[in-house]
Amino acid sequence: MLIRIVAIILAVFTSIAAAQLDKITNQDAVSGLKAALEKGAGVAVDLLGKTDGFYGNNAVKIPLPDSLKKTQKLMRGIGMGKHADELELRLNRAAEAAVPEAKKLFVDSIRKMSVQDAKGILTGGQTSGTEYFKRSTTDQLRARFLPVVKKATAKVKLAEKYNQYAEKGVRLGLVKKEQANLDDYVTQKALDGLFYMVAEEEKKIRQDPVKAGSDIIRKVFGALKK
Repeated sequence: MLIRIVAIILAVFTSIAAAQLDKITNQDAVSGLKAALEKGAGVAVDLLGKTDGFYGNNAVKIPLPDSLKKTQKLMRGIGMGKHADELELRLNRAAEAAVPEAKKLFVDSIRKMSVQDAKGILTGGQTSGTEYFKRSTTDQLRARFLPVVKKATAKVKLAEKYNQYAEKGVRLGLVKKEQANLDDYVTQKALDGLFYMVAEEEKKIRQDPVKAGSDIIRKVFGALKK
């Protein structure tokens, strides 16, 4: 019975949202959404693509791979925590270097958006725009991020540092000899952090379009809140 009531309530809210959007032209709906997504994505990229963008943000900070977690704890216990800290810092610096590559891809994805895509995102969930980005840009982002990550890790000899650190764990019997691919690991974590931040910015715009600073964003997203 409860599930049925929830379904009815969701249907009512969906119909209200659709009715509000009917008062807005297709051109306005698409323009408003594109402006909102470009603003939110741009803010997310700017926040992450700078020094401490990842490392200074606990919500997206990249930890050491699971294979080294036990070693990390032991290292700290014997006064060698600085080695773990340095490695973790380098992982995050590589991600920070890669994220600016996302801005152009996000803009291109927005420009290719159809009216149907736009209306679906507007009447969808709080992060439906972010989900659109995931579907339309993930593969391209990964392809753009990976070379940048590799360059960043090579510059500071991160793989070498990782191997040296892991070998200590091997000698202590805490990790296996096989090493994870650090570049792939950092790339995936960078993508995860980026989409998390884009989603957070999208939710802010939906919840308070007045603060978005654009007339078209206020018009379109404000209609959904009436």
